[in-house]
Amino acid sequence: MLKRRFDKSRLPSRHVTEGPQRAPHRSYYYAMGLSEEEIAQPFVGVATCWNEAAPCNIALSRQAQAVKLGVRAADGTPREFTTITVTDGIAMGHEGMRSSLASREAIADTVELTMRGHCYDALVGLAGCDKSLPGMMMAMVRLNVPSVFIYGGSILPGKAPQIDEIPEDFRTRDLTVQDMFEAVGRHQNNELSDKALDALERVACPSAGACGGQFTANTMACVSEAIGLALMNSSGMPAPYESRDQYAEASGAAVMELLEKNIRARDVVTRQSLENAARVVACTGGSTNAGLHLPAIAHEAGIEFYLDDVCEIFRDTPYFVDLKPGGQFVAKDLFDAGGIPVVMKELRKAGLIHEDCITASGNSIGEELDKIDREADGRVIYPIETPLTKTGGVVGLKGNLAPEGAIVKVAGIAAENQVFTGAARVFESEEDAFAAVKAREYEEGEVIVIRNEGPAGGPGMREMLATTAALSGQGMGKKVALITDGRFSGATRGFCVGHVGPEAAQGGPIALLKNGDMITIDAVNGALSVDLSDAELAERRAAWAGPRETNYASGAVWKFAKLVGPTYKGAVTHPGADAETHVYMDL
Repeated sequence: MLKRRFDKSRLPSRHVTEGPQRAPHRSYYYAMGLSEEEIAQPFVGVATCWNEAAPCNIALSRQAQAVKLGVRAADGTPREFTTITVTDGIAMGHEGMRSSLASREAIADTVELTMRGHCYDALVGLAGCDKSLPGMMMAMVRLNVPSVFIYGGSILPGKAPQIDEIPEDFRTRDLTVQDMFEAVGRHQNNELSDKALDALERVACPSAGACGGQFTANTMACVSEAIGLALMNSSGMPAPYESRDQYAEASGAAVMELLEKNIRARDVVTRQSLENAARVVACTGGSTNAGLHLPAIAHEAGIEFYLDDVCEIFRDTPYFVDLKPGGQFVAKDLFDAGGIPVVMKELRKAGLIHEDCITASGNSIGEELDKIDREADGRVIYPIETPLTKTGGVVGLKGNLAPEGAIVKVAGIAAENQVFTGAARVFESEEDAFAAVKAREYEEGEVIVIRNEGPAGGPGMREMLATTAALSGQGMGKKVALITDGRFSGATRGFCVGHVGPEAAQGGPIALLKNGDMITIDAVNGALSVDLSDAELAERRAAWAGPRETNYASGAVWKFAKLVGPTYKGAVTHPGADAETHVYMDL
């Protein structure tokens, strides 16, 4: 077979391989066993978030080897490297969660620095846990190199042992880590014994892979296909299936095709492809964190696609894929039902997909969907004509309590329960709220307010899963509501409003609330308000003492807090493509 020839005079790797002056650089490559022919080929960064922190990432190193086979077979030279992750399931509910959102920026930054420093020509990125997926995609768009994204795959569902100590509802459903967080609430409520809790924690997460419901990792994996950075259907197969390697190998070959055709990440990520991605989040009842990550990815391309834009799409997209936490099924079930290609095919029937968007295969979304012959099964994926609800599983809110917006997941919440009015019970941190919930120091019908948890004020914009799961475990998930300037896990259930902006540290109205203020959350009409006049709010603002002091006066979390922008723009930490004076690929 004829070898593909590339003109390296226009590729970044020329800076480290071409001409007599690069003899010292080439000596390093010879030291690693590369041949003259391999040095003359394009260099492809194969970036993984492999580590031993959590099951989400543990299979990535194996899959990277398959990527490298695909790159080599297509006449490229792969150069594997790793970056960090902070895994939310481990970081949840304590100080470690302050590192989570900051890690998204660190992932994007470190991938960018590695690519720039070594002059790689293209990028295949493998990621497994919540922030690593958007972080990797942000790096691709920032660098604007030919890029293919691969999700490491979801975990297999857990199964509870059939013993009397474990309540029947745990024994009759597939388990995810969400069930463990809720089991803690049941245990605190004396509804679950020590023995039952011990038995459940040993079986809830039975394999490698990211959390199995439509939580943040699987939501952003679906985004990777819908936005076009991943090969169609590559995100669905569970992590333990070694047949995933065929997608990895195909991705390695695909990036070489993109390099040959000079199809770059920003040719793929456009306003239209971002809208496609938001549609898929909405119709699958995906994580509210997509309202943070889609604007951040758009920012890397210089596209203004903010929380309002995401929520506008959520508002008029039917919800028709029945996934946890609001529904019944897990990621493996979606894969077995045909995955995101079948979901997007249903969206196309309603004219809700931009078909001309280019994808990692070099083909358009429309061309890729034309290849799909499977139809909605009516069990996991409903026909779009008969959806679970007529509007998306995630809703945007605005009002005098959230002038810059907020977001709530309503998947699985009946329409008649999507309006809630109650008295505020205000907490200055998640720890204070969790302690009160644990001690049952709240009342049915209240709106629990957790403030000072925004990107800058937290700092780090922590997720509140420990608190929301405890409420659900106590049977109060539908009897109280919760609002915060922080975030929620994709596994959160109940009427929980996050991303309230401006955050308390910036003097947003959430900073001015007092116990007993009457708050109304109206997900039907997209409103979040407090029963206070403009004059009363102005009077309280004048008396406000200013942002709370945090315990982070140096280090990476301090740096993030100083640089981070508003939530509705994606909580990003640099000016983005609008301020660029060059594109890396063209230097």
